[in-house]
Amino acid sequence: MKWVTLISLIFLFSCATSRNLQRVARSAEHKSEIAHRYNDLKEEVFKAVTMITFAQYLQRCSYEGLSNLVKDTVDLAQKCAADEDGPDCSKSLPSIFLDRICQVKELRDSYGAMADCCEKTDPERNECFLSFKVHQPDFVQPYQRPASDVICQEYQDNRVSLLGHFIYTVARRNPFLYAPTILGLAADYEHALQSCCKESDIGACLDEKATAIKEKAKKVSMKQQYVCGILNKFGERTFMALKLARMSQKYPKAPSAEIIKMVREIKSIDKECCEGDMLECMDDRAELMAYMCSKQDVFSSKIKDCCEKPIVERGQCIIEADFDDKPEDLPSLVEKYIQDKEVCKSFEADHDGYMSEFIYEYARRHREFSTQLIMRIAKGYEALMEKCCKTDNPAECYGNAVKELNKHIQETEEVVKTNCDLLNTHGKEEFLKAILTRYTKKMPQVSTDTLIEIGTKMTAVGTKCCQLPADRRLSCSEGYLSIVIQDMCRRQETTPVNDNVSHCCSDSYAYRRPCFTAMGVDTKYVPPAFDPNMFSFDEKLCTASPAERDLGQMKLLVNLIKRKPQMTEEQIKTIADGFTAMVDKCCKQSDIDTCFGEE
Repeated sequence: MKWVTLISLIFLFSCATSRNLQRVARSAEHKSEIAHRYNDLKEEVFKAVTMITFAQYLQRCSYEGLSNLVKDTVDLAQKCAADEDGPDCSKSLPSIFLDRICQVKELRDSYGAMADCCEKTDPERNECFLSFKVHQPDFVQPYQRPASDVICQEYQDNRVSLLGHFIYTVARRNPFLYAPTILGLAADYEHALQSCCKESDIGACLDEKATAIKEKAKKVSMKQQYVCGILNKFGERTFMALKLARMSQKYPKAPSAEIIKMVREIKSIDKECCEGDMLECMDDRAELMAYMCSKQDVFSSKIKDCCEKPIVERGQCIIEADFDDKPEDLPSLVEKYIQDKEVCKSFEADHDGYMSEFIYEYARRHREFSTQLIMRIAKGYEALMEKCCKTDNPAECYGNAVKELNKHIQETEEVVKTNCDLLNTHGKEEFLKAILTRYTKKMPQVSTDTLIEIGTKMTAVGTKCCQLPADRRLSCSEGYLSIVIQDMCRRQETTPVNDNVSHCCSDSYAYRRPCFTAMGVDTKYVPPAFDPNMFSFDEKLCTASPAERDLGQMKLLVNLIKRKPQMTEEQIKTIADGFTAMVDKCCKQSDIDTCFGEE
């Protein structure tokens, strides 16, 4: 199959995608969705995104096998582009893709129970298929690039195949990664080849650039899975409030009407991407970015360089661009939202519109706050208005609103300061021990390995964020902690931990982090019986690397707390110091095992 000739076609696609946002009336304008997307994306980009879609659903399928499905889909798109009233042309894109998947003869042999999804009707059929996607599965090896001595010649002779296999492998390995991101990574890979093939040490050059591409893919994938998780768990209203806060921070000069319109578009696009509808995801995101670039004077002075890039690289560039400068002399919000005599009248007349304006105005003034903190402040203000506007004297009731709302800020700032002070004063190792102590007590039912994984992630958040300037520290810390918490809560859904964790995960998105912070020891937890094997050591501990020895100490710490959750900080420190002393002593003895046994 003729594959995507990426860079040249990306430039072509860039020129073809400069339309305004007109997706609201899409269904009325287009009889055939597949014809619409084929005409927008053009043949080669359409092929690439179709391959990504099939590879993400059918992760065990060969490149050649998927190529046949892609060809069938492209043939249908071409027929529908010529005649929108043709057979199957009026079907939704998910139905077209899933129909073809369900026609695969070996589906049950290769995928087992996943074949049962074909018995369901849409949209349940798609939800069923999505549940079988496996992130970075063991049965799909990471992309293996050709050897350094042949890769440049292969790129020159078989560029289409080389990039096609890269896209195919990345899509199979990352079934939740958005199609625009995968094509952007392919563009990064091609840039690396073009640059490194001019160097004397091609392998070293590619190794360095490959590391950067992998880190970018990992970071973006983590954020996209987080976005999909929040959208699925808490629904569109919470998701849009989160995005409204973020976009208002990032584009503080843009009018609220433009920000709100953009947030609605982002919600629709992310919904398409999360549901695996990658053709619509690709086309609609390109359309949104083209719209923003056509109105740079409205949105931001920081996206000019991004808008000059090809469309596949443009989107991620705009997403990662710096916040625009805040307008000078923005008036205080106290007068409009607290002192105004018509506050209750405005609040009750258009509740959602009023709260959207509040989030917009508050967020554009406070880029130093996390979006989660802004949502807590908005929820606090909303609750206050709902209570006070029912009283005989609303103004007196909400007269202390500033003081009440500032409590959210103080709590968050204190948590960040306490943790950053601990990390900066005592270092990563002691910080990790403190995190493990806290969270083992909160959720002792979680496996030791998972607790250490969570603690390590939280320590990485601290290491990353605590070194930032004060005006970026809070937003960074709570933003990344929310991703770690979302991962914990995702696991909680399939393997319930305890009532406290379940409550924090499900009750409120905005209050998730404070809920986990305030969570105490699980009083319903019954410690397991003492197992001597968990605390037996041998000479392997003496020959272990420092990292392995630290891991052993962390496991000991977690296992001790699981059996004695009421242990004090002082007792834990005494045991940790004793472990270090024991290792130092016994590893110097001739009979190491006997020493460990006695100790």
